[in-house]
Amino acid sequence: MLASGVLRKEISGGEPSTTNNRMELLAAIRALEALREPSEVDLYTDSVYLRSGITEWIVAWKANGWRRRSGKRWLPVKNEDLWRELDALASHHTVRFHWTEGHAGDPDNERADALAKAGIPPV
Repeated sequence: MLASGVLRKEISGGEPSTTNNRMELLAAIRALEALREPSEVDLYTDSVYLRSGITEWIVAWKANGWRRRSGKRWLPVKNEDLWRELDALASHHTVRFHWTEGHAGDPDNERADALAKAGIPPV
């Protein structure tokens, strides 16, 4: 049994006909799904959309029935299915979401970018 330390596991993938935002959400979802028991997690992303959504915007979305304000209108939250899934998974762990600047030389971010590019399905 490992009493302390850092475990590292790389996972990657891709989906046809999707958006960058959906793939950012799916990356976080797949990472949390890979955990076998409740864990303390530092999740790093270069996606402001992901970090802001899960740490700030989601509170209002849930309070407003998964609707967001756009001017004077209320619209459905984009990618609601994935936000709900990420929210449920994150609730089983202690997750700290961190933003890191993309393409700025961080070795882990550069590796994640390489894995993401490798997961792009051929056209």
